[in-house]
Amino acid sequence: MLERTHLAIIREVDRQGSLTAAANVLCLTQSALSHTVKKMEQQLGTAVWDREGRNLRLTQAGQYLLALANRVLPQMEHAEERMKQYAQGQRGTLRIGMECHPCYQWLLKVVSPYLARWPDVDVDVKQKFQFGGIGALFGYDIDILVTPDPLRRPGLQFEPVFDYEQVLVVGCKHRLAQLPFIPPEALADEVLITYPVEIDRLDIYNQFLMPANVTPKRHKVIETTDIMLQMVASGRGVAALPRWLVEEYAGKVAIKPVRLGKKGIAKQIFLGVRETDISIDYLQAFVALARESDWNAAARTV
Repeated sequence: MLERTHLAIIREVDRQGSLTAAANVLCLTQSALSHTVKKMEQQLGTAVWDREGRNLRLTQAGQYLLALANRVLPQMEHAEERMKQYAQGQRGTLRIGMECHPCYQWLLKVVSPYLARWPDVDVDVKQKFQFGGIGALFGYDIDILVTPDPLRRPGLQFEPVFDYEQVLVVGCKHRLAQLPFIPPEALADEVLITYPVEIDRLDIYNQFLMPANVTPKRHKVIETTDIMLQMVASGRGVAALPRWLVEEYAGKVAIKPVRLGKKGIAKQIFLGVRETDISIDYLQAFVALARESDWNAAARTV
C-alpha cells in the first residue's frame, strides 16, 4: 500500500540525487532507507528506480509517483501547518451569534480591530438560530453568543463586557418627551414597537410593564432599527432601546431617550462561550477586546 513516507522518500531522493544524501535529510540510516525502498517496491509490485551502478534513474512508475509526491506532499504539509495553527488557536472561523438586535451595529466596532489583529481568523455573524442561541452554542453552530439575557447552563460561561441603560425612545414632539422619567402607566395608551422577540424576553415587558400590570394599547413588531426609529420619529409609536443607540440616531432623526422609571433599567451585554473553548487564543482575544475601554467608547459612539 502506498504511504506518505514512500512519497517523501521518492521526492527527497530526486532532490538529493542519492539514497545516502536522502537518508541524511530524512534522519534515517542508509540501511534503513534501503530496506524501506525495497519493501515499498515489493508492496507496489514494480520497481521505482533503475539502478545503474551507484546511480538511480526513475522508472515510468517512479516518475508518476514523483509527480504525485510533488503535488500531494506540499498540500499535506500546508494542511498540517494549518492544523497546528488551529490547535494553537492561531487560525479558524469565529462564529458569533446575536440575541441582541441593536448590538449588531456596535459589534462592527469590535470586529474591525479584531480582524486587523487576527488576519488568519475569519468572522461570521449569525442572527437566527433554529434552536435559539443556547442551542446554537451547544450544537456548535456558533462559538460566541452575544446576549443581554444569559441563560446559565452547565458547560457554558458568560462574561459581562458592556453596561448600558435601556430607555424609552419617543419622538421629539411626543407628549412624553419632556418627562424626567416614564412611569409604566404612561404607556397604557401607546403603541409599543419592539423587535421580533418573545414578550417574556423583552425588558420593557418583564422589568417594567408586567410588574406594574400595565399593557400597551398595541404591540407592533419591526425587524430593522432604522425603520423602527423612523416610525417613532413620525409619532407612530414608542420603543425601548439602549441609550447609546438612541443618542447616536438622535442626530439623524427627531427622537429622544427618556428614562424608564425613576431608577431606570440597567442592563449588561454578555458573551457566552462553551467552557471547553475558553482556552482558544483567538476566542480569548475577542472576549478581551470586548472588555477594553474602546469597546465601551465604540458602543456609545456607533
